[in-house]
Amino acid sequence: MYAFEFHRATSVEEAAALLAKTQGKLLAGGQSLVGAMKLRLSSPSSVIDLGGIAELRGIRKEKNAIVIGATTRHAEVAASPEVRKAIPALATLAEGIGDRQVRNMGTLGGSLANNDPAADYPAGVLGLGATVRTNKRAIAADDFFRGMYETALGDDEIITAVSFPIPRRAAYLKFRNPASRFALVGVFVADTGTGVRVAVTGAAPCVFRVTDMEAAFTKSFTPDAIKSVRVDPGKLNSDIHASAEYRAHLIGVLAARAVAQAAK
Repeated sequence: MYAFEFHRATSVEEAAALLAKTQGKLLAGGQSLVGAMKLRLSSPSSVIDLGGIAELRGIRKEKNAIVIGATTRHAEVAASPEVRKAIPALATLAEGIGDRQVRNMGTLGGSLANNDPAADYPAGVLGLGATVRTNKRAIAADDFFRGMYETALGDDEIITAVSFPIPRRAAYLKFRNPASRFALVGVFVADTGTGVRVAVTGAAPCVFRVTDMEAAFTKSFTPDAIKSVRVDPGKLNSDIHASAEYRAHLIGVLAARAVAQAAK
């Protein structure tokens, strides 16, 4: 490791001021940032720890939505009675992230801000049509994810919470890498009551929606509804773990199984 300044913010306002002043990096759970720093993939001159800001943590129900603070741990989401009752698919998603250490340290906000192509939370946020709240504004899920490790966040913007609308039914399934537990392909399907959303992670440089599947499932929320829907592998990842064609096939398989599970 190399020398850097460490700041422990006590409020969102203080963290934002430090971020603007130092142009450093925010530390939430550290599961992405610390690893990147060890590998010299990130070399910030300062690190701003958000762990001491109480207002960034917690889970509550607001009208027809579950609001989760940015520094809430994955394990807390997985075990939350509120989440398990209102959006069990989101609890399942959180329960399947990484290993026990990652779940007990990693945070919702950190995962979204990093926007790893194979992360699970982006699929849940996009699939549920959630709203990402920051210290400056509210950003719709469809506008938040921009590309590989890229989001709509400004340089001095901090995620404070995410508001997840409660769906009629939903499910998340992933085909995971057995070593890293990242998603080779992960599919989140949500029946919102006004339509169906299908979000895919792990298959491309950034999480994305499959609109043809959404239209088919909106007409008939059954696994057979997408039998004729094909995903173009042209824009999908191809690597030592899986080809683009295999990932395209997995999207269809997992989407159909997710609908079957959600419909139970």
